[in-house]
Amino acid sequence: MSPRLGVGAIAQRRDAPRVDFDQNQSMNPSSPHSPLTRVLIVEDEPEFLRRFSEAVLADEALSLMAAVSSAAAALAVIAATPPDVVLLDLGLPDRNGIDVIREVASRWPECEVLVVTMFGDDDHVFEALAAGASGYLLKDFRVERIAASIHDLRAGGAPITPSIARRVLARMRAPPAASPSGSPIGASTGSAVAPGSTAEDALIASTRAASNTGVEALGTDSLLTPREIELLKLTAKGLSFDTVAELLGISPHTVVAHVKKIYRKLAVHSRSEAVYEATQMGLL
Repeated sequence: MSPRLGVGAIAQRRDAPRVDFDQNQSMNPSSPHSPLTRVLIVEDEPEFLRRFSEAVLADEALSLMAAVSSAAAALAVIAATPPDVVLLDLGLPDRNGIDVIREVASRWPECEVLVVTMFGDDDHVFEALAAGASGYLLKDFRVERIAASIHDLRAGGAPITPSIARRVLARMRAPPAASPSGSPIGASTGSAVAPGSTAEDALIASTRAASNTGVEALGTDSLLTPREIELLKLTAKGLSFDTVAELLGISPHTVVAHVKKIYRKLAVHSRSEAVYEATQMGLL
């Protein structure tokens, strides 16, 4: 068995553009026919950086592309070779992590962003989800769950810390707030979450609620990015993904990645449902 990459090789300098791994070390040879999930870790606390990296390296189905400690270094790595999953802290030294999520969602929609942070307040949660994050975990969870959460994400799930999911469910069940005119805000958004819903349902509902109720200046148009709205308008006309890709000058794979994110954000499972929900929200 080829030697595993040592933790000592992980970059902890904030100015390090990336961590270069030997391919024979970063990829596990025991699964030659199964593509490994490529992971980028962005974390400025050395201890968490080490622990997250160890967790990824210990999983034979994951490949640690790089471990960096700044937004600039992270974006440089992604621009060179986009990973499958970005494990991202929000409190970075050089840039707001939510801005990084927006840029990744816009430029590399095939990348899934899993937030791992100390910030558990509603503002950070809703802003991160609306920006395009596919999962949200607090750092008080067991590090051993990192690998499982990444696999859950790749399988179409949305990992979310249970305590946040409970708060989201509570908010969804609460009576709608009244607007200055006296009419309820978000009363007919369709974003209520039923008891027994999964964490993924709660995360999706929280994203929709954030856009529909204007939580901390999040307008309705912030739910979908301009590119996602443009793509949805084209698919609403009945155009195939290949045709949409040609019109937008992107690959069909990128179109599929955008559609996947649109479905997740709108909590739908088909093109017609996505068009209906987006129309109801005033996005189209």
